[in-house]
Amino acid sequence: MSKKKGLNFEEKRARMMEIFFETKDVFQLKDLEKIAPKEKGITSMSVKEILQSLVDDGMVDTDRIGTSNYFWAFPSKALHARKRKLDELESQFAESSQKKEALQKSIEKSKIGREDTAERAALLEELAALRQKKEQLKTEIEKYRECDPDVVEEMRQTNQVAKEAANRWTDNIFSVKSWAKRKFGFEESRIDKCFGIPEDLDYID
Repeated sequence: MSKKKGLNFEEKRARMMEIFFETKDVFQLKDLEKIAPKEKGITSMSVKEILQSLVDDGMVDTDRIGTSNYFWAFPSKALHARKRKLDELESQFAESSQKKEALQKSIEKSKIGREDTAERAALLEELAALRQKKEQLKTEIEKYRECDPDVVEEMRQTNQVAKEAANRWTDNIFSVKSWAKRKFGFEESRIDKCFGIPEDLDYID
């Protein structure tokens, strides 16, 4: 019987995003270290690294409240973050392709009527570096294109999930504000200022 193949890094990222999308909830690191192995087959030891990579790419939000860090993700924001990264990588890829083409033409010109020169050698060296950069960009573009295709397709088909999630969070914020006003006697404007809540926060129609 063959040994079961473990998840690669991108598969772990995709499954971590599924936790946020499916639950539409806020988590601490210790919560995800318990949930991820049980529900998504992600080892608890790798949860922190996977989570940090998603935060770095803007797909997961985080904030420190008191002594604890909390993590959450909206489907719409994750899609936009992934699209921005793809656009950025594809732009770099196009630029590298143009530079490569221009260098190739320069090298061809340098061959006419002359032996190998320092200029031609430098051009060849730069062309080799650009080819390597181009391959790296191709690999990274594919990584982002393949990240959780089912979730991406679902988000493209409907914005309803994102809308409901946003309204749920708005409702939660209003509930917390109401509780804080009753519990501590804080004015609403003070609560908004302390937690950076926009004055015009409202539900999405």
